[in-house]
Amino acid sequence: MRELIVLGTASQVPTRRRNHNGYVLLWDGAGILFDPGEGTQRQMLLAGVPVSALTRICVTHLHGDHCLGLPGVVQRLSLDGVAHPVDLHFPASGQRYVDHLVHASVFTELAEVRQRPVDRDGVVDAGPPFAVVARRLDHEPDTYGWRIEEPPGRTMLPERLAALGVHGPAVAELQRAGSLRVGGRTVDLHDVSVERPGQVAAFVMDTRLCDAAVSLAADADLLVCEATFSSADADLATRYRHLTAGQAGTIAAEAGARRLVITHFSQRYPDERVLLDEASAAFPDVVAATDLLRMPFPPRRGQRHAAAT
Repeated sequence: MRELIVLGTASQVPTRRRNHNGYVLLWDGAGILFDPGEGTQRQMLLAGVPVSALTRICVTHLHGDHCLGLPGVVQRLSLDGVAHPVDLHFPASGQRYVDHLVHASVFTELAEVRQRPVDRDGVVDAGPPFAVVARRLDHEPDTYGWRIEEPPGRTMLPERLAALGVHGPAVAELQRAGSLRVGGRTVDLHDVSVERPGQVAAFVMDTRLCDAAVSLAADADLLVCEATFSSADADLATRYRHLTAGQAGTIAAEAGARRLVITHFSQRYPDERVLLDEASAAFPDVVAATDLLRMPFPPRRGQRHAAAT
């Protein structure tokens, strides 16, 4: 199962309808938590996501609305006795703040949270089952966007396998070895399969419009992007190094993304439809995130898009 779960959609100030940031990407057996803002632990409870589902935490930067939920999540990992290690990625320049957050209060530290500070662009974890890529964005303090990349694979064709007499354990052997002797002939993997493109998710939080944002979003199946301001407040977006909703749509269009989810809304906009309309003017497939939204990951290219719930 691959699914995006939105825990919160507010920017600096939460509202009655919007919790601070928080996003969980469920990717087969992995669970990646992005930017756990204040209240994340409770939002996970409401969304039905146990902390035991988390295998990785990615923090874009150390402003409070993106990290103040980290202490509760870290302590809950130990309280619930999560046995597997959880990697924590964050900008290296924020190390002292991460140290304070991870040890914000007294608790019995049982879970293994492996700190992985980032100080340059590139692959921070090559996987498998996916690579985690970081690129520095245009914000203050140091901010990194995240990209989850699945390597390409191959889809087996049952009718071709049957025609060439490949079945049972021989299918796995063919996938592993690339070729196999069957009935006096050599069957090549390319004879019974087609290329399957890997899927990509991108998370672009606090930033001004920049090349790094487009690079992160390149050909992404799912792009989660901040849209803090409307174009009417573009001067504020520039001043505080944020995006307008229209700019988020432009990033998705220039990057060739498939679906855009806008979020991180200023409290100035009680109705996010004004931001949705602006982003939609630049890009056709846009969803304005709401707290506790669950969205299936788009099917692989060539298949029909899944609908949000």
